[in-house]
Order: sequence, then C-alpha cells, then structure tokens
Amino acid sequence: MSLLFSPLTLRGVTVPNRAWVSPMCQYSSEKGRPTDWHLVHLGSLARGGAGLVIQEATAVVPEGRISPEDAGIWNDTQAADYERITRFIREQGSVPGIQLAHAGRKASTYAPWRGRGSVPVSEGGWKTVAPSENAFGRYDVPAEIPVAEIPALVQAWVDAARRALAAGFEVLEIHAAHGYLLHQFLSPVSNLRTDSYGGDLAGRSRLLIEIVDAVRAAVPDATPLFVRVSATDWVPGGLDVDEVAQVAVTLKEHGVDLVDVSTGGNHPDQKITLGPGYQVPFARQIKETSGLPTAAVGLITEPKQAEQILAEGSADAVLLARVLLREPSWPQRAAHELGDDIAWPPQYDRGRPAR
Repeated sequence: MSLLFSPLTLRGVTVPNRAWVSPMCQYSSEKGRPTDWHLVHLGSLARGGAGLVIQEATAVVPEGRISPEDAGIWNDTQAADYERITRFIREQGSVPGIQLAHAGRKASTYAPWRGRGSVPVSEGGWKTVAPSENAFGRYDVPAEIPVAEIPALVQAWVDAARRALAAGFEVLEIHAAHGYLLHQFLSPVSNLRTDSYGGDLAGRSRLLIEIVDAVRAAVPDATPLFVRVSATDWVPGGLDVDEVAQVAVTLKEHGVDLVDVSTGGNHPDQKITLGPGYQVPFARQIKETSGLPTAAVGLITEPKQAEQILAEGSADAVLLARVLLREPSWPQRAAHELGDDIAWPPQYDRGRPAR
C-alpha cells in the first residue's frame, strides 16, 4: 500500500487515507447557513474518495465572515443545517472536518464574482475589526479590538467548536492563516499593538494560544485539533517560517495535533515564488522543528508527487484544492495509478478502471 492511501490516526479519529480536501470558500451560504450547494460540493468530494473533507472557513461570529455570502456557525440553526452534510460525508467513508475562522480586517468583502474591496454597510457589509487600525490594501480601515473584548472572542471559538461537534464534524481546524484575524495577530506587519497581545512573538501568538487552550478544554480528548498557519508573509519584515515553527512548538505543548501549512495572504505586496509543491519545504521545516504532524498544500496535483511528499517525510498528509474542483474523483484515480484499491460507491463501481 502507498503512503498516500494508508490510514492516519490522530487521537480518537482514524482518517482512511492522506489525500484530504482543503477548505475552499464557496460564497454560497445564506445568512451563514449552508445550502444545497454545500451538500453537493462536499458530498461529491467525499464520494470521490478523499479521506478527510474539511468544510470551508466558517465564521465563529457574524462579523467574522469574509463576505456576506460566507459560511457561519455562530448559532444553533446554522449548526443543525450541517448535519445532513456530515452524515453524507461519513456514509461515503470519509471524515468530516470544519475550519473555524474569523476574517478580521479582510471581512465584509465581495464574493469574487461580485466585485472587489469592502462591501458598504448600505449593501449588507459591516465595520471590520482587527488587532490594529491598519487596513489590508484598499480595504476599509478596521477598528482595533479592545483587550476587554478578547475573552468574548475566545468564547466564540469555544461555542462554535461545540456546535460543530454536535453537527457531526469529527475534526476541528482553527484558521490562523491567509491574512485572517489570527494571522493578523501573529504577523508584525498587521499587529502594531503595544499591549500584551502585540510586540514580540509571545505577545503576537497569545490570542491563538488562548483560543487553542479554550477549545482543547471544551471538546472531548478524542477530538483532533488542527491549526492552519501561513508560514511566511512573503514580504520583508513579515512573519517568517522560523517564527511560525516556534509557534508550532508551543501549539504542540498546548494540545494541537497537526499543523496545516500554507503561506501568504496578509500583505498586498507579497511576492510569492510559485511552482509545484512550493509550500512543501515550509511544512517540512515546521514538522522537523516542532515534532508535530503536518499537512502540505499548494500546487500538489499529481499522485506520484503527493506520494513523494509523504515518502520524504515532508508532511503526513496532503491537502488538495483546485485540482479537486477540476477532478472530484482525483483520489480514486490516484489510488489506481499508485496500485492501491480503495472503496468506490456501488453506484459508480462500473466505472472503476480495469487492472
């Protein structure tokens, strides 16, 4: 059996393979509630053989949505709507996961096909919040979050985590990447605070650690907890992989089970060096420094490429995004190419490639 199609056990959850669905925003929710689109989108990826299917960035509070059409789980009605989705994912043999998020200064923006920039309040937008009053590019200037409001923010993640588990999700991921709120706190280019939530790396990572501690204490010990990070801001003076690796060391001490390693998203002047697997070296460094399992993401498109990433020890799983939008059955094709035999739905078994 290939490494890509070997199981991975994290706490009380065994994921059947290591070809996972990366969270991908669909901008198709209604007042934060998932729609039929989410059932078909996520369900098709589970049907295609992915081991772990992670629901898109899901806001823990209304003002944490990236756009007015983004997903949320700040109330019980929203949580209940996910139950049919998680049930279907499990029926396909996959594990349902969810990414819990707050967009911070990058919230209240248009869905990609509707326009660019901040959505005015008159069009359904809202005032954004951030660690400091500095905007992302030409977006609206956010309000600085007062220290007195931080406990409520931490509690929002706890409440969302509890709702997610009640809705049938089995893996939780805290979003601290791509220029969203927790990344904004981590990075010196967006966190200009002089209080205990700013300054050095310990101060800038304090909110993330407080959320991790609170969520870890609130959910069963058997529940795996991931954190997605951006390993570099790709700008001079920004967050870099050495700092993020040190944060990962702390995350391990506080009960995190896997770091999902991406990059960028926090500065409009970022200069990213693209290429196949371009973020994999960051996952490897964080894994080697922290001792935590990692997942690699970013231009991973071929089965042999994914297998090599695992074989060389750079990561423990691969997260797939755009390639799955083009080919939802990628894991089934990959298994065939690597000589593995994974389950197919009986409805589709007649389409299985001949050996």
